[in-house]
Amino acid sequence: MPSVSAKAPDSEQRRPRRVVIVIYPGVTLLDAAGPAQVFASANSQEARAPDAPPYEVVLASPAGGQVPSDSGFTLGTVSLRQAAAEAIDTLIVSGGIGVFDLVEERQVIDWLNAQAQRCRRLASTCMGAFLTAEAGLVEGRTVTTHWRYIEALRSRYPTVDVQCDPLFVRSGKLWSSAGVTAGIDLALAMVEEDHGHAVAMQVAQSLVVFFKRPGGQSQFSNVLLAQQADGDGGFSELHAWIAGHLASDLKVETLARRAGMSPRSFARRYKERTGTTPAKAIEMMRVETAKRLLEQSGTSLARIALQTGLGDEQRLRRAFDRHVGVSPSDYRKTFGAGGCPRAAAP
Repeated sequence: MPSVSAKAPDSEQRRPRRVVIVIYPGVTLLDAAGPAQVFASANSQEARAPDAPPYEVVLASPAGGQVPSDSGFTLGTVSLRQAAAEAIDTLIVSGGIGVFDLVEERQVIDWLNAQAQRCRRLASTCMGAFLTAEAGLVEGRTVTTHWRYIEALRSRYPTVDVQCDPLFVRSGKLWSSAGVTAGIDLALAMVEEDHGHAVAMQVAQSLVVFFKRPGGQSQFSNVLLAQQADGDGGFSELHAWIAGHLASDLKVETLARRAGMSPRSFARRYKERTGTTPAKAIEMMRVETAKRLLEQSGTSLARIALQTGLGDEQRLRRAFDRHVGVSPSDYRKTFGAGGCPRAAAP
C-alpha cells in the first residue's frame, strides 16, 4: 500500500496568498500603494522561484471601478463582492480622509465583519483603523494610527487600546500601522513572517528602504505632543529655556522657580496641562536631542550623554530603551548620516 503524506499537492503549495487592499474615494495613495508595492516586490525574480509568486494583490472598493485617491491619481479596483469570491489571506483597510464616509456604510461594515472571520490576517494602515474599530473588530485590542488622529480614535472608540508611538503593532491576527509610509514597515513584517528574513531583506533592498525600522521608533515627537497639549502655550517659554539648558540640573524646584510657582503647584499644573510629569518631559527632550546628535554627528556616546544632561552612557542607554526601544548605537547605525553604505565601484 502506498504511503499517505500530509503534504499538500504542489499546485496548492504554489498557490499565491491573496492580499486584498480595501480603498475608497479619498484614500491616501501611499497607504494603499506602499503595502501593494511590498507584496508585488516579493513576487520579483530576486525573491522567489519563477513559477511560484508568493502573493496576488487585489485592490477592492465598495462598488469597484476607478477610485480617486487624495493625490488625484485614480486606481482601478474590483468590487468588494468580487474580491470575496475567492479566499482572502490578508485583508488590509487603507487610510485616508474618505474613511469617515465609509464608516457610515452598513454594507461595508457587514462585509468587513464577514471577511474578518475568514481571513488569516486583518490589518489597517493609518486611518483605516477607524473602519476596523467601527466594525467592532478591535475592541479590547491594541492598535495604532496616524499621530494626528490618535485622540480622535481614542475618543470615538474608548474600549480600544490606541498606542500613539509605534510604527505598527500586532495583536493576534490584527495588525495596524501608523501614518502613510508606516504601511511599508507593516507589509515588510508580514513578508518576513510568511517567507523569512532573507526574502524580506531582498524586498527592502529592492525598494531602497530600511528593512526594519526599530520597533519603538516614534512616529512623531513626544516632546511636540506635550507642547501641543499645552493649549494656550503657558509653558512655552519654560520649554524653550529647558531646551537650551538640558545639561543643567533641572530639578522641579528649579523649573517651578522659572515658572513663578511653588514646586507642588508647578508639578500638578504641568501634568494637568501637558499630560506628563516634568521629569518625564525633560527626559523626552534629552532623548530627542540625543537622537538628533546621533543622526547628524559622530560625537561619542559619552559626550552626547553629557551634552544632553543624561550624565553617562548607562543612563543614555536606559533612556533610549524606555523611549526608543533600541540602543543608541543601533539607532545611529540605522539613522546616522554615516549609516548609508557606499555603492560598489563598477
